[in-house]
Amino acid sequence: MTRILITGGAGYVGSVSAEAFLDAGYEVVVLDDLTTGHRAAVPMGATLHTGTYADASAVAALLRAERIDAILHCAARSLVSESIRDPSRYFRDNVAGGIALLDAARAGGVERLVFSSTAAVYGTPDSTPITEDAPLRPINPYGESKRAFEAALGWYGRAYGLRSVTLRYFNVAGATATLGEDHDPETHLIPNILRAALGRTELTVFGDDYPTPDGTCIRDYIDVADLADAHRLAIEATAPGDRRTDEPLVCNLGSGGGFSIRQVIAAAETAVGQTIPFAVGARRAGDPPALVAQSTRATEVLGWRAARPTLDAMIGSAWAWRQAHPDGYPD
Repeated sequence: MTRILITGGAGYVGSVSAEAFLDAGYEVVVLDDLTTGHRAAVPMGATLHTGTYADASAVAALLRAERIDAILHCAARSLVSESIRDPSRYFRDNVAGGIALLDAARAGGVERLVFSSTAAVYGTPDSTPITEDAPLRPINPYGESKRAFEAALGWYGRAYGLRSVTLRYFNVAGATATLGEDHDPETHLIPNILRAALGRTELTVFGDDYPTPDGTCIRDYIDVADLADAHRLAIEATAPGDRRTDEPLVCNLGSGGGFSIRQVIAAAETAVGQTIPFAVGARRAGDPPALVAQSTRATEVLGWRAARPTLDAMIGSAWAWRQAHPDGYPD
């Protein structure tokens, strides 16, 4: 039975992925420092170790003690605005910490790793949908730190035989029956729309004069359960002897199209059964009109397709979880 370590497995994406791996028959070990994750989000059946992936010697010992076969790396700093204010933290945690994790994998005898990356590595693209061959031109320290770790991951593969898959995506949404999104601060659009529906925050749309059909930005969304499926398929592709990862593999993930902010709000209003008030603010610097990832390679190489590509599915599941957990996780 394959044993997998999930860094950041107490977070939103990591916990849902842990749940999916357990359902598929994997044995799951979670490593999380719980600074942004939640102990209550770690699925029953997973073993939680509290700590940081940046401690190479401790992680190497953990990998050996738990007999880990593969790593899913979901732990990283991910707030764009915070990365601009404090780039040191992002390069220290995402890059230096990531290198420590790679060195721990070498020391611990683990030669399989999937990196949950970001389409922020593309920055402002020349065209959309974005393919994996598009230039990497991140416009903030967050995207730059992810790009740097991707580069290291590729070279570790070529030099040391580490088999890897990097998955790039934009906005994650939705929930499972038991696990959902609970951040502090919350910066993502859909949970903030739902919080506005509950009267817990004021919603601002940044710009309504973009060259799009309704004037608001178009963004790509992926259901968190679809992302978890992609993580599992990617781990399978790193198996010894699997030709798909003889060279480091990079795949985009998306829902097959994009949705404008007004479309997201309208879908949320249908889900909650009420009008959701919002104000229109000024554009934010660096916000392109449209960002959509092309997922053809993920389909052709990994056999992945978004099974829940609609806003109704994503927002509906997120709303159901928020109603059941109005204050988020208890911890």
